[in-house]
Amino acid sequence: MKNVTILHRHTKLIQPFPQQRFSIFSSLILILLLTIPSGSCHQRNFSIKEVTIHDLQLAFKQKKLTSRQLVEFYLKEIRRLNPILKGVIEVNPDALSQADKADYERKAKVPGSQSRLHGIPILLKDNIATKDKLNTTAGSFALLGSVVPRDAGVVSKLRKAGAIILGKASLGEWSHFRTARGPLAWSARGGQGKNPYTLGEPCGSSSGSSISVAANMVAVSLGTETDGSIICPASFNSVVGIKPTVGLTSRAGVIPISPRQDTVGPICRTVSDAIHVLDAIAGIDNNDNATFKASSYIPSGGYGQFLKVDGLRGKRLGIVRNPFFDFGNNTYLNQTFEQHFDTLRQRGAILVDHLEITNIGMILDYKASGEETALLAEFKISLNAYLKELVSSPVRTMADVIAFNNKNPELEMINEIDQDHFLSAEATKGIGKVEKAALSNLARLSKDGFEKLMTNNKLDALVTPSYYASSVLAIGGFPGVSVPAGYDTTGEPFGICFGGLKGSEPKLIEIAYGFEQAKKVRRPPLFMP
Repeated sequence: MKNVTILHRHTKLIQPFPQQRFSIFSSLILILLLTIPSGSCHQRNFSIKEVTIHDLQLAFKQKKLTSRQLVEFYLKEIRRLNPILKGVIEVNPDALSQADKADYERKAKVPGSQSRLHGIPILLKDNIATKDKLNTTAGSFALLGSVVPRDAGVVSKLRKAGAIILGKASLGEWSHFRTARGPLAWSARGGQGKNPYTLGEPCGSSSGSSISVAANMVAVSLGTETDGSIICPASFNSVVGIKPTVGLTSRAGVIPISPRQDTVGPICRTVSDAIHVLDAIAGIDNNDNATFKASSYIPSGGYGQFLKVDGLRGKRLGIVRNPFFDFGNNTYLNQTFEQHFDTLRQRGAILVDHLEITNIGMILDYKASGEETALLAEFKISLNAYLKELVSSPVRTMADVIAFNNKNPELEMINEIDQDHFLSAEATKGIGKVEKAALSNLARLSKDGFEKLMTNNKLDALVTPSYYASSVLAIGGFPGVSVPAGYDTTGEPFGICFGGLKGSEPKLIEIAYGFEQAKKVRRPPLFMP
């Protein structure tokens, strides 16, 4: 992965923060932590680690497990592993009472207690609002103690489905939009997140959501993506991440960057679990206008019907080798993906190889494409609107946040990790001539590039490694699914991403599930540096 030469805004950022490099001392601490007995992962001969939602619901039904026992197990694992992995910012003090409520409802056969997510604990990225005892801070002390007006739209849907809100996952601060240069998985409140496989880079900004699922501190989490923030950490932590079509899931109550690109999606260990979560959170929200149009993409009967073992059969998959599969001298990655291509063919997919995306160099250049220009202006507008709506808050504008950081340089490590994006965004004056030109260019690049590639070649999906095509999907609001694809010679995981046009989730699910079932790549982490 490190030898790939590809023009992308994340490329230079995949490196440990100098002051957070893994040390011999922290290695010894981790060994000690791992030798401490975990909360019993066996309840009446039922092992909790690596379980799926289906496994959990079956255990509930067979009375081998209760939601309280499940929450207690995850809380113990968080206490055991989180001091090193930094995947969780805070846990919900009401999680156990929610579990007791779920157990009572299941026993009393209350309507709704048979739903897929009933009694299942879920971690939320710390930019997703909850109207409860949890904070919603995007990892920043500037928002600590702020009061949100209501649950985020996706949280309301999770509660309706009977899910337990276990806590808030760590993230790259402000969804890694405070600065363009800092570490991807660091926040002032959460610290530096670590990959449970290598104890190195976990990618971001939905780092904690991916770390926690990979390390079995929870089975299900939610992340958000503007450009790569679900796809990248899912790939780095060997979990499944779904970046839905923009508007398919509500962004209301989510600390924003861009309403044009922001989306909320599930991060789980299996495709089937991710789809069960997607079914629960997709749909109309009166507080997010984009959900009205996108709701037309939701199939009758939901997304679970597309979990087909033979889902690859007949699918046309595009391969753009330059620049996505240019691994240089890394023969292992070359061989691994060629094997994956063979598997796709053997399972009935039609690979359309050696394709090209018009202006791909510009699309992947964060500045030249206009993506940075557009996002900075959209960030100021949307963040100010979010802050204004809070019931109470220490900060009310982006300018207030900048001032808070300057007044608290040690707390926010402002001298080590700057706030150049904040300063650049604050300097914008709305959507003016420059911003409109950038937006027009992004639309043109998307139409003449990815959309043309897909329609002219009648493709069902574009296949790419890791997060390398995240900008291609981001600028047009397109969906993508990342599935574990292997582990490099250092033990670092990498994924394979299937991306499609708006509303193509049914096909992407069939493809992703078909690949997952054919390869079954994922294995639990060993926590080895």
